[in-house]
Amino acid sequence: MIKTVAKQTLKNVVVEAIKDKKGKEIVVLDMNDLHQSIADYFVICHGDSNTQVDAIANHIERQARTEIREHLIHREGSDNSQWILLDYGNVVVHVFQEPFRRFYNLEDLWADANTELIKDE
Repeated sequence: MIKTVAKQTLKNVVVEAIKDKKGKEIVVLDMNDLHQSIADYFVICHGDSNTQVDAIANHIERQARTEIREHLIHREGSDNSQWILLDYGNVVVHVFQEPFRRFYNLEDLWADANTELIKDE
């Protein structure tokens, strides 16, 4: 049986990994109180280029694996790095290039979720 780490711990590791790679406008959507949500947390951020988006996503995956032994369930979007999705089950991470983040506007789509804005450092 595979043991899954606490979702809050994973969320925190993801946020710190994004900060490490200078991801911008980090937002955590707490989906726990929503009835039709597909995850407990969405973590959303953006980078300035496809290279940075890819670096952020790779660093998240590496940090989750090495720090808390949490392995990715599914990854999408690596072909063009405009929007990379990392699915950890309870935590889903969205790493965008800024124009695509503005276009898809997940924060408004899930506006009923409790929103935590993480300050840029």
